[in-house]
Amino acid sequence: MKSSIAALAFLTAAVSAAPTDYTPPDGWESVKYPAGTGANLDKYPAPPGGWENVKYPPGTGANGADCPPAFGNFTSTYAVVATPDQVVNGTTNPVFTGGLPGSIGYYNFGINSDLDLICWNIKLIGFSGEYQSAAKTATHVHEGAMGQNGPPRLAFPNPVGEGHERYSFGCMTGPFTTGVIADGTDTGAGFKVKQIEANPAGFFADVHSSKAVPGAVRGQIA
Repeated sequence: MKSSIAALAFLTAAVSAAPTDYTPPDGWESVKYPAGTGANLDKYPAPPGGWENVKYPPGTGANGADCPPAFGNFTSTYAVVATPDQVVNGTTNPVFTGGLPGSIGYYNFGINSDLDLICWNIKLIGFSGEYQSAAKTATHVHEGAMGQNGPPRLAFPNPVGEGHERYSFGCMTGPFTTGVIADGTDTGAGFKVKQIEANPAGFFADVHSSKAVPGAVRGQIA
């Protein structure tokens, strides 16, 4: 469903969705997050010199430069419920094989096609196994209609968290890469988020597990 909302409000909602019923023994500031988790460090006490002075390694999802305090309105937003029964396997004659039983994913996206920017707020429930994908992460938007598979176009930091729920949220702008090479080209190369707006039913969100490599959960953008 398309709508126009403030990007800052979207991110505020994302932060409010973070788990609040767990605190590590030495506090959140003591947690060492692995590269690629996309952990939203703005929620935690700032280090000496402030977060703006922290140099994050490429691919961590901590792209502060892509998330200024305000960057106008989204040109569209999408709320996706990803479930195991939507997962298909195969490309020539794909069949519904089901994903990871008992898991579910909530993918909220905000797009500003004028800036080629996408923000995400992803919540996974009941995920198990290891993240497994040929891409640089296992959490994606693929191009493909319902019942069909297709190449990943966007790769998001894998959700992290304690216990039954995991989260990932942030923003990024093009040019995009996925780490999957087809015919010598990254499947994210040249992709623009306005392509999702033009045909949301032609794209789906998913995440891949070692227990369900074709996909733990999947949901069409529209």
